[in-house]
Amino acid sequence: MTDYWVNDGTGRPFFVVEKTVDPGLLKTLEEDIVPRLLKDIPNQPSAQALQQNKQACRFILVFDREGYSPAFFRKMWDKHRVACMTYHKFPTENWPLDNFSSQEITLPSGEKVIMKLAERGSLVGTKKQAMWMREVRKLTDSGHQTSIITTAYELELTAVSGRMFSRWCQENFFRYMKHHYGLDMLQEYGIEPLSDTQKVVNPDRRQQEGQRNSIQSKLNYRLSRFAAMELHPVIKKDETEDVKYKKWERKRAELLEEIEHYENELKTIKEQLSQTPKHITWQELRDEDKFEQLLPGKKRLIDTVNMIAYRAETAMAALLTSPTIDFPMARQLLQTLFVTEADILPDEVKKQLRIRVHSTSRPASNKAIEKLFEQLNQTELNYPGTDLRLIYELTSSAKN
Repeated sequence: MTDYWVNDGTGRPFFVVEKTVDPGLLKTLEEDIVPRLLKDIPNQPSAQALQQNKQACRFILVFDREGYSPAFFRKMWDKHRVACMTYHKFPTENWPLDNFSSQEITLPSGEKVIMKLAERGSLVGTKKQAMWMREVRKLTDSGHQTSIITTAYELELTAVSGRMFSRWCQENFFRYMKHHYGLDMLQEYGIEPLSDTQKVVNPDRRQQEGQRNSIQSKLNYRLSRFAAMELHPVIKKDETEDVKYKKWERKRAELLEEIEHYENELKTIKEQLSQTPKHITWQELRDEDKFEQLLPGKKRLIDTVNMIAYRAETAMAALLTSPTIDFPMARQLLQTLFVTEADILPDEVKKQLRIRVHSTSRPASNKAIEKLFEQLNQTELNYPGTDLRLIYELTSSAKN
């Protein structure tokens, strides 16, 4: 089972799409994720606003190289006015170093970093699918240039880099949830059969594609060696060079023979691929290739609880951050707070439910927690199902 998680710029999850049979990121984006985002994302520009501003978009999708597809970028823009952003799979040669300048980037979390950036317009894709996009490159200290392509035409240069290079916050979500919430634990032990009409990847096709890729790799290696030998031939000069020339000629002939052999193999396997359907129904699978799916019930509930818990904790961590407390430290403070003992004191007369938390051993932590409690108390929330207003306080500041 493959889960596709949709998170915001700070890593907070919106929803998850389960796929027992994984169709790939692009298909899942087009058929499951984008339609839901078009329906649920608030404050999207109106059709009139999009008509008046040809560079405006409804929202921006940020994903890794698996989603690289100029055709998909074009379809999302033409059909929905949705912008996409990912790493460039096939960047051209390096840009001159004087194209880059140091820029201060504000990440979605609020953190500020310095990056060396440059930008150009680039025609990405081939033939009818080619599309003019923004290409932004980041120059690392080692001299490597990381290329980003995007159709977010109105987004500032620094914002493009901030969005793309903050994708690690989603990885932080998975790592954090696995450690603290057991995200990767099997929540349901039952299984159920798939529908006989469920489309699955043809295992024969997968095997043939693996053979094709292996043969193509071997062929490319030999072609490059052959080209190098042609560029630097051994010139016959004397008797010693004659021996060297014959050895070179023999190796060249052997390489040519191997190239012809792999070209014939590649032609054969491509013919087989053209006659093998990519997808078949589950019923058409051989018995040894059939599989079953996990029961989804409990997993969906746990995924929902995990998303709510993480989003709530992220919101509370934002209230704790300050010049001396960064986001990771704020999360640590909350984790300590969640397991700290507390007294629950209902007061029917004053219509209050006091949560008196025992203070920590560190004055700095107590000060930060008191600040958090002040903000929580200002919300004037009642405990669900009662008319008692929640009041949070530390024992060190509690009044008898």
